[in-house]
Amino acid sequence: MKTAIVILNWNGEKLLEQFLPSIVNFSAKEAVIYVADNASTDASIAFVKEFFPAVNIVENVLNGGYAKGYNNALQSIEADIYCLINSDVAVTKNWLPPILEVFKKEKNTAIIQPKILDFKNQKKFEYAGAGGGFIDFFGYPYCRGRIFNNLEVDNHQFNDVTDIFWASGACFFIRANVYHQLNGFDEDYFAHQEEIDLCWRTQNISLAVKYVGTSTVYHVGGATLQETNPHKTYLNFRNNLLNIVKNVPKKWFLFLIFFRLLLDGIAGLKFLIELRPIHTFAILKAHLSFYKNFFKFLRKRKKLQKKVNYNIHTSIVWQYFIMRRKKFKDLK
Repeated sequence: MKTAIVILNWNGEKLLEQFLPSIVNFSAKEAVIYVADNASTDASIAFVKEFFPAVNIVENVLNGGYAKGYNNALQSIEADIYCLINSDVAVTKNWLPPILEVFKKEKNTAIIQPKILDFKNQKKFEYAGAGGGFIDFFGYPYCRGRIFNNLEVDNHQFNDVTDIFWASGACFFIRANVYHQLNGFDEDYFAHQEEIDLCWRTQNISLAVKYVGTSTVYHVGGATLQETNPHKTYLNFRNNLLNIVKNVPKKWFLFLIFFRLLLDGIAGLKFLIELRPIHTFAILKAHLSFYKNFFKFLRKRKKLQKKVNYNIHTSIVWQYFIMRRKKFKDLK
């Protein structure tokens, strides 16, 4: 299988300088490497051309965020498998063969995520993906090894190969034909949780999303948008609501929207109590954008063949905040 590793870059010269060497050193035998540049204004492109001339460059004419950036770049990249990887990810020796082997053996598997550990604290899982992602009844994403902000130590408890609900966009493998069949990422998301939507749509056509814990990468996280950035709060809250409108099965649809708006209001009050009102305003802005886009996403919803059930038996909010269950193995 022809594999293309595609690194989306925006003004990330320093990140490329730090992390591109590991990708080149540990991937060049199995894959062709690309940097997809989102109209950077720094010296990113010049750096790659000078120090990594074997790396291919795709130059997008504007910064359309994660979703549009990849959609534009992948139009000109021919491969059987795309590996979409953040510019702040370090890979490890022999990280590709376990993943490619699953793709070869399991024709029904369309998307794969490796184990994602924290680059800054390499004994712990990293927030964006950890040991594979799931969705709770209210549409909240969580991971094996990460529930809200609680990160588990990697004790090899997730060194398995298993089905998951969503794979992290930090290191996201997908069959090229499936990516194009589904028209790639939904560009209305711009960034954050568009990979969850794509995984949901992939399962709607009866294909599998998997985690391969025998492959490991290390992710810095927050290198593009820091956790404290209110724009990140805005995107996460808005896009999570849009995911519900677009993908949740009909019987839960209106009920979940009502309760999620209520729970978002509680989150906004929490930010006020913590003297972080800028994040409360980000949630209000997210809701205004959600109302504006509601009917547009309702029309998108009607185009889906079916709405795959998710984990309707779990409320991660209840288990984490009320029952104080902090680890994935403790969830009921």
